[in-house]
Amino acid sequence: MKKFSDSEIEKLNSQLRGVAPSEIIQWVLASSMNPVVTTNFRPYEAAILHACTHVDRSMKIIWCDTGYNTLPTYKHAQFLIDHLNLKVKLYTPKETAAYRDAFFNGIPGVDSPDHDEFTRQVKLEPFQRAMTEQNPDVWFTNLRKGQTNFRDSIDILSYSKDGLLKVSPFYHWSDEKLDGYLREHKLPNEFKYFDPTKVLDNRECGLHA
Repeated sequence: MKKFSDSEIEKLNSQLRGVAPSEIIQWVLASSMNPVVTTNFRPYEAAILHACTHVDRSMKIIWCDTGYNTLPTYKHAQFLIDHLNLKVKLYTPKETAAYRDAFFNGIPGVDSPDHDEFTRQVKLEPFQRAMTEQNPDVWFTNLRKGQTNFRDSIDILSYSKDGLLKVSPFYHWSDEKLDGYLREHKLPNEFKYFDPTKVLDNRECGLHA
């Protein structure tokens, strides 16, 4: 995938604003050799999974499962995997939850000195391992404006700290508009998702910022 300059990214983002997510995905895939979608099956993830696999049914889906998802989230994930025939590459922490419970005495609070190491074990290391093994040239996400201060600073196209092109086709979409997308395509949503590394919705976990 071509490396865009800052000015090119700015111009492309201006041109892509208002373009349908499916068209953005098609445009990106025309120049991509090894795209991936990352997901944790949180709210509205069904939209990006449907949109990407509707264009390319063989697209790889990276799921880094912390091991702390709720029962409804696991059921939601399995439904989407089956319903959309997702090609999931599952990555989990190297350490067991029992090990962390013993080592950290449960999930460390966000103000605990153990929180960074906990986050590294359950999220950052599995994600880095996934990206190294899958070696994508494009990374599709469902990041959206308004989620965090950092995410407000990016756009449809942005680059990760490792220089990988991130594509967020629904970046400018509201919850209400996404609700309509899910209804149109008869897709469920999941609101009982829990991220032990973030706790608060407006915190970044380290994957994107």
